[in-house]
Amino acid sequence: MTSYLDYTVGQPISDAKAPDGPIEQRWDRRRFEARLVNPANRRKHRVIVVGTGLAGGAAGATLAEQGYHVEQFCFQDSPRRAHSIAAQGGINAAKNYRNDGDSVRRLFYDTVKGGDFRARESNVHRLAQISVEIIDQCVAQGVPFAREYGGLLDTRSFGGVQVSRTFYARGQTGQQLLLGAYQALSRQIAAGHVAMHPRTEMLDLIVVDGRARGIVARDLVTGEVSSHLADAVVLASGGYGNVFYLSTNAKNSNATAIWRAHRRGAHFANPCFTQIHPTCIPRSGDHQSKLTLMSESLRNDGRIWVPRAAGDSRQPQDIPEQERDYYLERIYPAFGNLVPRDIASRAAKVVCDEGRGVGPGGQGVYLDFADAIGRLGRAAVAARYGNLFEMYERITAEDPYRVPMRIYPAIHYTMGGLWVDYDLQTTVPGLFAIGEANFSDHGANRLGASALMQGLADGYFVLPATLTDYLARQPGAPVEAGHPAVLEAVADATGLLDRLLAVDGDRTPDSFHRELGGLLWDECGMARDEAGLRRALERIPQLRTEFWRRIKVPGTGEQLNQSLEKANRLIDYFELAELMCLDALHRTESCGGHFREESRTPDGEAERRDEEFSYAAAWEFTGTGSAPVLHREQLAFEYVHPTQRSYA
Repeated sequence: MTSYLDYTVGQPISDAKAPDGPIEQRWDRRRFEARLVNPANRRKHRVIVVGTGLAGGAAGATLAEQGYHVEQFCFQDSPRRAHSIAAQGGINAAKNYRNDGDSVRRLFYDTVKGGDFRARESNVHRLAQISVEIIDQCVAQGVPFAREYGGLLDTRSFGGVQVSRTFYARGQTGQQLLLGAYQALSRQIAAGHVAMHPRTEMLDLIVVDGRARGIVARDLVTGEVSSHLADAVVLASGGYGNVFYLSTNAKNSNATAIWRAHRRGAHFANPCFTQIHPTCIPRSGDHQSKLTLMSESLRNDGRIWVPRAAGDSRQPQDIPEQERDYYLERIYPAFGNLVPRDIASRAAKVVCDEGRGVGPGGQGVYLDFADAIGRLGRAAVAARYGNLFEMYERITAEDPYRVPMRIYPAIHYTMGGLWVDYDLQTTVPGLFAIGEANFSDHGANRLGASALMQGLADGYFVLPATLTDYLARQPGAPVEAGHPAVLEAVADATGLLDRLLAVDGDRTPDSFHRELGGLLWDECGMARDEAGLRRALERIPQLRTEFWRRIKVPGTGEQLNQSLEKANRLIDYFELAELMCLDALHRTESCGGHFREESRTPDGEAERRDEEFSYAAAWEFTGTGSAPVLHREQLAFEYVHPTQRSYA
């Protein structure tokens, strides 16, 4: 019998559709070469957009503004409650307002290097180019970015860079940017160009004659399962960090939309590349269902330290300066506390493993603002970070103006996702993935403040150009609701729900999710090794079998039933977790957020193996528990040549 570990290697991916020629001209060339749809013909086309975060909201508003009819879906009660609203610190753009040496080329370089040379150069350069347009778009929409005395937009630094290119609105940048996209989307809803379906969750992708032509969705209030048909489908459903159970994501964020598309033929790329964020409030107990992020912007003025001696349990104010270890400033003097997220996270794990961690269980380090308050004054610090300080105090009952914050790494962003080409199209024609739902721009580690940049770039600027090209080249006959492929997809989705309701076991969805997430964190989290990954790959199928024997879903499918929602998402988490561990096992190198214990430099840093793994791993689904097929997209570096990353 074939084991899941016996994956095969399929045909390499040789055509990612990126134009050749000078990298600075590739995006302009692609836009010029793209075919257009006559304005009078656009109203004849229907596009489905799943998700209303920055990527989805921007895409829906822009496509509708162009004249297309958009059917948009979100599982929240309002589009403006998408998880993008939780982003705090800022959005990158190469405006160089500080005149500190920034440029499109430098943002491109920092992003490729920060991603540990596992991203496609053409996509990253396009992102850097578009970054300057994003800021102008958002200012025109009224986004209240912070401004400095002269009236220009203010900026600050983020991890992995030595310039100030991050635009922000206190600690509420994601909220303000999402409101900008939401008002543009609302205008199109009012105009009748966008049909909005809130509290509705995608359950499956409808593929007709090899092309994506719609989705199956469930009304979360009434339980009604229905099909929705279109000429193209856009997934903007976010990342899959909640597979770990404890993460910084909104509790309902999930992987079902992209995973069900994967089951229908869309390749899934680099699933093991998950990001560990270094500045999260430490876990306080088994009762928790999620973790809380403290913005990376705090590392601009906060200094990170632990006691020099292991087991030092004194209060931080009682530990003299000479007995403190500002370990990031010591190990990485050029970047100090602003090293990239993967570097800062691993360093925190190292000092805690040495017994020098602080707080309950020794799983924390200090983020101290005493020097900043002394240098700038409390009022200036409050103006920059006041809402973050207030949030921290409400959760921990500790005043960060008086005592240092305690932070520890946690699951945050996912760099993996559906494989897409330069046009953001998956391996299923007519299916596009944007924002965190795709794998495209960040490599093995996302630089801070680049998630908002990518989401808005994809939604406002890239997708509207490339999707139009697809629609112009692929005029398809309308698909009726009675088509066999449509009926099959609806039957598959309802069959899964009925099967879940019929088990009537004795374990809740949360109990399974917590066990699966703990297993992933232990064996495929901040550090992984072969033995642990093999243990996980042995345990996950056992857990999946137990799930189908013991899951308890009370109620019915014809009503609001959150237990049914959770259990349905868990079906995908089991398969996704298995693929994540296989992807991590096959990649025997340390790279970005993926640290293999067996692959490290003599001084303990991550060691890439470019000659073996300079590719994106795109996996093809072959069935639950069946060995997948690996397709490699070789990465070429013409402009930023891979070197061992150094932030010292």
